[in-house]
Amino acid sequence: MKISLDPNTWAMPSPVWIVGTYNKEGKPNVMTAAWGGICNSRPPSVYVSLREATYSHGNIMERKAYTVSIPGDKYVKEADYIGIASGRDHDKLKETGLTPIDSDLVDAPYVDEFPLVIECKVVRVEKLGLHTMFVGEIVGIRADEDALTNGRPDLQKIRPILFSAGDRGYHSVGHRLTDPFTQKTPTKQVP
Repeated sequence: MKISLDPNTWAMPSPVWIVGTYNKEGKPNVMTAAWGGICNSRPPSVYVSLREATYSHGNIMERKAYTVSIPGDKYVKEADYIGIASGRDHDKLKETGLTPIDSDLVDAPYVDEFPLVIECKVVRVEKLGLHTMFVGEIVGIRADEDALTNGRPDLQKIRPILFSAGDRGYHSVGHRLTDPFTQKTPTKQVP
């Protein structure tokens, strides 16, 4: 029997993304965002949803660009700190020892130590209540060579961090199950 729960964000794990921006003076800033994902195939696009109160929100509104650096699970402490401290009061890159790199495709920095980076130009801004959704067209992807298999990002090598609002915890990715689009009609499972 299923139990009814109040509407909430508990249902699915979210990617832990480090959103890179510049402030008005050109200083690099990063923040951790867990509300984000793929929203279009052509053109390839992702979104991040940020509260207006965040420093990064204003930076994205000003520069119309952001990067998404995807940390591997060995950077969970840094990702957590980046999500707690505000760029208004802290130089989070310096404090964590992470290296900002200037994108040559968009007006935003990315984190050199993280294995996968998505460079986005803002193509749509939607106010959704508490959050603003920034849709970014992907204009470039950068990856560490050792995070690839056959020229494509490999989830098992990247080991991205996931956030679960349900248990308010960080998780790593499990094992690969199977290839997609190969299964025949499954037989009914008997309990």
